[in-house]
Amino acid sequence: MIKTATRLTLLTALFFATLGYAQEKKKFTSISGILQQIDPDSKVDSWVLVYNNYGKGQEIKTSGKVNYIPQFSGFNLFPSEDSFYYIAYSEGGKINYVLDVEGLKKFVGKINNAQEVAVVLSADGYMVDEEFKDLAGNYHEDKSNYYLDLGKVTSRECPYQKTHYTVTVNKATGAVSHVKDNGTYIELYNKKCANNPRLLKIEKKEEPKKDELKKTPKRR
Repeated sequence: MIKTATRLTLLTALFFATLGYAQEKKKFTSISGILQQIDPDSKVDSWVLVYNNYGKGQEIKTSGKVNYIPQFSGFNLFPSEDSFYYIAYSEGGKINYVLDVEGLKKFVGKINNAQEVAVVLSADGYMVDEEFKDLAGNYHEDKSNYYLDLGKVTSRECPYQKTHYTVTVNKATGAVSHVKDNGTYIELYNKKCANNPRLLKIEKKEEPKKDELKKTPKRR
């Protein structure tokens, strides 16, 4: 009886420990750190990830040697950045380049980790928002799925908006099985916005009535 109770206690503790591990959210590192976790599935002989900032290229990950030509455009996983990334890779003796998120998605292929999921989802407009990682830059996982909290620009008009989502991705298939909308977390207005709340408040102020004109003092 005591042995049975002991076993039950151990199994219960193990269950809750496993559950706690599965639900533990981890923040993504920098965009650069996420991209360095890419492990392409295709028959790539060698490849290099280059970060271009103000016209200066920096190799941040290399796998073998690639005799590539520096590129003047590329992809970015954060929309407000002025810099960009690109990948040069050798396959079958030919040099190819990844310059956009669709090409990046194909280069990644089958997902191997949460970082690759974030990279693949960038093709659908999702992003790791480095300024708001608690809302749109973290993840957790269990045996079957990855659960990513990511942001997305949902309006570039007035007001500029970002919304955060929890995206569930199946580990075996790489398919998105569920998307939960967690609401807007950034809403920015500018002076020209017709729906700017400050302007609306000013317009609602009562205008002086026409018959309440100021009397001019009489000259003596």
